[in-house]
Amino acid sequence: MATSQRLVSTRAATLPVGVYTDPGQTGLQLRVRSKRRGFSRAWMLRFKFRGEESRILLGHFPETTLEEARKLASEYRELASSGIDPRRARPRRLERAPERSVSAAVAGPGARHSIEYLASEFVERHVRPNRKRPEYAEAIVNKNVLSEWKGRDARTIKPREVIDLLDKIVARGAPVSANRTAALLGQLFKFGIHRAIVEDSPVKLLMQPGGKERPKQRVLTDEELQAFLKDPIACTRQSRLSHVIQILLLTGQRRGELALARWRDIDTKGKTWTIPAENSKGGRSHVVPLSAWALDEFKRLKKSAKRSPWVLPAADATKHLEPKLLTRGVAKCLKRFKAAGVKEFTLHDLRRTCRTGLARLKIEPHIAERVIGHAQEKLAATYDVHAYLEEKRVALDKWATHLVGLKAVKPERNANNE
Repeated sequence: MATSQRLVSTRAATLPVGVYTDPGQTGLQLRVRSKRRGFSRAWMLRFKFRGEESRILLGHFPETTLEEARKLASEYRELASSGIDPRRARPRRLERAPERSVSAAVAGPGARHSIEYLASEFVERHVRPNRKRPEYAEAIVNKNVLSEWKGRDARTIKPREVIDLLDKIVARGAPVSANRTAALLGQLFKFGIHRAIVEDSPVKLLMQPGGKERPKQRVLTDEELQAFLKDPIACTRQSRLSHVIQILLLTGQRRGELALARWRDIDTKGKTWTIPAENSKGGRSHVVPLSAWALDEFKRLKKSAKRSPWVLPAADATKHLEPKLLTRGVAKCLKRFKAAGVKEFTLHDLRRTCRTGLARLKIEPHIAERVIGHAQEKLAATYDVHAYLEEKRVALDKWATHLVGLKAVKPERNANNE
């Protein structure tokens, strides 16, 4: 049974086993229990929310002082009177494992103001209808947001907590991911304001948490291309990945566009690869002329794909391969590439290499840009609807011829071999 007596720090440190209610702060209690080594002194808050009487743990004495416990109790009671469940308002770093006699019940994830509800509405009503690749945004929300704030009332999340969350992502060596998470959090809470789930956004950043991102400029040199092309299997360990790298190098297209390609998109007679609008980053359909070499690489992939409708089928042949698996495949082979004379690169660097190569071959910029599917200026895109298919074919054939030349070049013999 709880006893009521004015608590002071010195008394809190010496009280025997029992539950003591502090008249100085409504609902605040100090519960003292005997343990194997000494005593456990826990600050509890007793309150009613929507007719249900509950208790929550505020902290342990002396780590949490009497003054801090009174302040927390006052803040949480104020939240309860405002219609916010205090049990859903605490940052996870302040929570401790609830003891069996204490009610640990919280509103379910579907509660109107929970972070889970806000995230699910955001994904369902905004991300999925408006993003080409909604799964990436969903993954960020699940991994970086919900895992950190699970069970929280979204209205109680503070700007400092946003900073802490982003700092953790940077600390694990993922500054770019921190920047993406920051941008997505801003959109999430703006959506919450729009839908009256929250009243304000805790995202009040003055700078990118991961710092300014430098534009990537990695281009494979002719020497590196020659090193890879003379023996692709030695670099990649598997034929399918080698065909993928060569197709992306020869065409300048994106890994995701290839991963989402179906065999119906490949016209072997017309020697073209049609990228549908739904597969294109820019949301526009795009026809890629295929050189004889590129077409041959597609034919080789066809043999391994067998009856799957996808150019790159997953283990379940009815589904396409996830683009990120291609990236991981290259990452796993980087030591082999290095041994062959190719420095670290990504699949997107092949796209940049192709575009740079076209410029070196004196291909007109507006043709080179159309080859890789870049959007044109608004005025040009509106009035110039010519497909430039033949011009693009000439450009890519010229690029393929250049690569064939590199492939045919024999390594220089040193003096010892002469």
